[in-house]
Amino acid sequence: MTTQREFQLTEQQIRELKQAFQESKDGRTRTRIQAVRLYGSDFSVKDIQEITGCSTRSLLRWCERYRNLGISGLIDQRKGGNRARLSETQVQDVSDKLRRYRPLDVLGADRVATASGLHWTVLDLKQALQKWVGVVYHSDTSYRALLHRCGFSYQRSAKVFRSRSTAQVAEFEEQLEKN
Repeated sequence: MTTQREFQLTEQQIRELKQAFQESKDGRTRTRIQAVRLYGSDFSVKDIQEITGCSTRSLLRWCERYRNLGISGLIDQRKGGNRARLSETQVQDVSDKLRRYRPLDVLGADRVATASGLHWTVLDLKQALQKWVGVVYHSDTSYRALLHRCGFSYQRSAKVFRSRSTAQVAEFEEQLEKN
């Protein structure tokens, strides 16, 4: 025996959801709109999960939000977890410190990410930011974004081993010349 789903959409609601789907530029919002429309049109949960990649829990939550708030309840409201970790004043302070100091000066020769310690890297910024303001981001992308906000550009680093001894390299090259 199959039971009738409580969540059913009218033809008008289906048209509104289709129009909102076409007008939306945000991928997450489009996924929510599509999932709610399919669920309200009696598609199986398994098919909806296959089409949208959402979980059952998310699908039911989106349907509840649509029922209570309409299409506006499906719009992605997230701001991002790392966005508000630093105030504008703190960002300016970090920017000033990044320009004033080198990683070598702040972290010491044994803790810098590059052999020279002269240029800021994501790894160096992670350590310095935690030391200066006690902030730790979850993603390297947040550190890259902070470097960009501070006016730093991406430079490909030289591939030099930190443990490389110049004396040993010179000796090796000398041996090569003898042979």
